[in-house]
Amino acid sequence: MINLIATDMDGTLLNAAHEISEENINAIHYAQSLGITVVIATGRAFYEASTPVAQTDLKVPYICLNGAEVRDESFNISSTSNLNRELIDRITGELNSEDIYYQIYTNIGIYTENPERDLEIYIDIAERAGQQADVEKIKAGIQKRIDNGTLKVVENYDKIKETPGEIVMKILAFDSDLEKIDRVSAKLAESGSLAVSSSSRGNIEITHADAQKGIALATIAEKLHIDMDNVMAIGDNLNDISMLERVGYPVAMSNGTEEVKAASKYITETNENSGVGKAIMKLLAECNK
Repeated sequence: MINLIATDMDGTLLNAAHEISEENINAIHYAQSLGITVVIATGRAFYEASTPVAQTDLKVPYICLNGAEVRDESFNISSTSNLNRELIDRITGELNSEDIYYQIYTNIGIYTENPERDLEIYIDIAERAGQQADVEKIKAGIQKRIDNGTLKVVENYDKIKETPGEIVMKILAFDSDLEKIDRVSAKLAESGSLAVSSSSRGNIEITHADAQKGIALATIAEKLHIDMDNVMAIGDNLNDISMLERVGYPVAMSNGTEEVKAASKYITETNENSGVGKAIMKLLAECNK
């Protein structure tokens, strides 16, 4: 019996155009009509995650920044987890030692020291996913985020220390040199205080150890008095494994990594073929008779 569903966004709920298909929307509505809570679980910040959802009529809770922030259907923040100064210095020290570029995610916005590097990174991510990168569209998207203040350009990240009440929730690092990425990931993973994962090959997502999708999902399930055996989770990449390993119905996307498929009992179609919607309808038909 499935009583709670969590779905990742990029490579999972969203297609290559970063849209939610009609089939996915209809399946989520159907699940909700049965009294099932459907949660979005993403590495994105809320202001990034809510944009594609706002193009639909869906109302859902959000697990953002891999679990560093959780919001209810009305966008109220129910929990946060942040990196302290000691952890930030350790992370940035390791990244700087390998000359790896990174962005800093806070409760106020995303900080970058170099929007041109951001452009290169987004092009690389698209190409690694087998997509044709629309450079002008990516440029326009970066500029829009700068204009609306959700992407903040600074000369250096020291500015963040000067803002009262601002907390660092995630550091997102990128490099096309995968050996450097793997080396730094392994070093940072040695710390029991950090959760080190990835949402695409060539990036590292670093949060506090308490900030993981699986932990946040378990907390939501507990509040709803739902056993994790009755939870379904759908994902495609390494930052989804913490929730796939905890639930009774773990589903991997066909376009997902081998590690994700190994952690799952079910495999659905790709994100381009509305794999989320198909998985929801199939498993509800089989398990919620």
